[in-house]
Amino acid sequence: MAIVQVKDLIEAGVHFGHRASRWNPKMRPYIYGKRNLIHIIDLRETVRGLLRAYRFLAQVASRGSLILFVGTKRQAKEAIEREAARCGMPYVSERWLGGTLTNYRTIRDRLKRLQELESMWLPDGETVGKVNLPAYMRSMLNDSGKLELGKAPESAAIRGYSKKMVATLNRELTKVTRNLSGIREMNRLPDAIVVVDPHREEIAVKEAQRMGVTTVALIDTDSDPDTVDLPIPGNDDSIRSIELMLAKLADAVLEGRASLPPEPQGATVKPHQPRPTPTGNGANAGQASPKPASAVAQ
Repeated sequence: MAIVQVKDLIEAGVHFGHRASRWNPKMRPYIYGKRNLIHIIDLRETVRGLLRAYRFLAQVASRGSLILFVGTKRQAKEAIEREAARCGMPYVSERWLGGTLTNYRTIRDRLKRLQELESMWLPDGETVGKVNLPAYMRSMLNDSGKLELGKAPESAAIRGYSKKMVATLNRELTKVTRNLSGIREMNRLPDAIVVVDPHREEIAVKEAQRMGVTTVALIDTDSDPDTVDLPIPGNDDSIRSIELMLAKLADAVLEGRASLPPEPQGATVKPHQPRPTPTGNGANAGQASPKPASAVAQ
């Protein structure tokens, strides 16, 4: 069964590369030809790369691992956020913070700070775990998209600060939210990252290589395919091309997660099995007890 039709790839403009003067010679195996000084990408290689990436991501997702979607260019932001949210995976769409993978401890501290700043807007006595903080903070925004102190509850901690301090805290909250909102649920390092334009996301690709994270990337004719593990040659500047590729990769993640066993059953079965057999004696005693009983009966 074909994952994508070649007709859909042509309609989305996936086959258009960069100008021939900007090409990377390592992309020669993925180039079909040249037309009007623009390289044409071989769609057969695109389909092969997409099929390999689809199978790999489905396998990774079936193990319950995380897959990080990365795309900070203007054409990819909206598609990255939409498809990552659809398959329930973290994403980076604003700016790649250096050390997101290699210095994750510091990133985790910033996520804690984000939670602290948001908890200031909660009513007194309200616990963070019982509230959907992203949705709650969106309700605190005014028509211009800025936090409005008048919408905060009377018992909120933020009302105890001066006007200048509130403005300072709001600026910090806005900045941290913009950069880290996509990875706030990423409680561990991902097993794979999906990158749009590895030439632009060079730091993310290098961090993934250093941490041993597999990289799946939509690469154009100006990128180096040797820096990624699973390249998908295609147009990384067209919005339709990016949306088509990310939609297929998100479908792979959803397919893999659909094969996961139900979590409640796994949580109830696992704790009960080790308890009767913390050592080898319990299991052996269960098998050996009928023998002495039969001997006594005889």
